[in-house]
Amino acid sequence: MRETPEELEGLQALLDASLSRSTSHLRSIVTENTLSAEQLTRILTGMCTLALSTVTAKGEPRISGVDGHFLHGKWHFGTARGAAKARHLAARPAASAAHLRGEDLGVFTHGTVEILNPQDGEPAPDWPDLLAYFKDFYGDDLFDWDNDVVYYRLHPHWMTAYAPDITKLTAESRS
Repeated sequence: MRETPEELEGLQALLDASLSRSTSHLRSIVTENTLSAEQLTRILTGMCTLALSTVTAKGEPRISGVDGHFLHGKWHFGTARGAAKARHLAARPAASAAHLRGEDLGVFTHGTVEILNPQDGEPAPDWPDLLAYFKDFYGDDLFDWDNDVVYYRLHPHWMTAYAPDITKLTAESRS
């Protein structure tokens, strides 16, 4: 778990506010099975495959898979600089992401992306630490990290996490 107490508090506030603004239908499904911020950060470790939704210039939705890393209470992911999703996000930074593990876990997020390592601009202040994490995870020589890949942080304005058997999930994350 990499989150500070302040990050956990902010994530919990987001989860609570998101649930309170959700439809009665969604609340009837997830309320008794909602994960806390602390539970979520203990479960979402390492790489988690995300279904990422972006929008084309014509306003058409597109979905693709990305390697998601839940760090400091937010999703981080990368793609090739020339990928369609990179063009979509450069023009329209709104995105949605879903991480599902069968029927055991669903994490759904809507927000706006921040480019962490722009090609022609200043990187995010924490980019050196994130880059060290990604290089440690994937290997230092997997990419030309300066030119081949662009990384994003999804700043959520809505997020919910659902797990019918929280005890099972938390036990699995410890093993």
